[in-house]
Amino acid sequence: MSKQLRVLFHVNEMEKWETALGNITNLIKDVGRDGAEIRVVANGPSVAAFSEASRLETMRALSEEGAVFMACRNSLKKMCAGADVCVTEQALPPFIKVIRAGITEIVRSQSDGFAYVKP
Repeated sequence: MSKQLRVLFHVNEMEKWETALGNITNLIKDVGRDGAEIRVVANGPSVAAFSEASRLETMRALSEEGAVFMACRNSLKKMCAGADVCVTEQALPPFIKVIRAGITEIVRSQSDGFAYVKP
């Protein structure tokens, strides 16, 4: 029996979502649903992806395979303070967990033994 992998994906740029979602898909295909504990932290401009239906469909499917998607509350607030796109916490689908600060989750996950992947 192999050890379950613990992996944290950090996405802070919109253009990195395609790569990150592809990496997560490939990881699950390779090790199976129970072969990895997967966390995805989105902060900075990347939180705007939570307003895009096609990406949300992919994220939802991956969450059903066990990936946990997290949105930085600080980034959501900053985005809504002056951008064309505003995604409020209340508008997020239930499979996306809001965390107070993305950086804190990244540090905690790494201290808990998660491998850090930044596509």
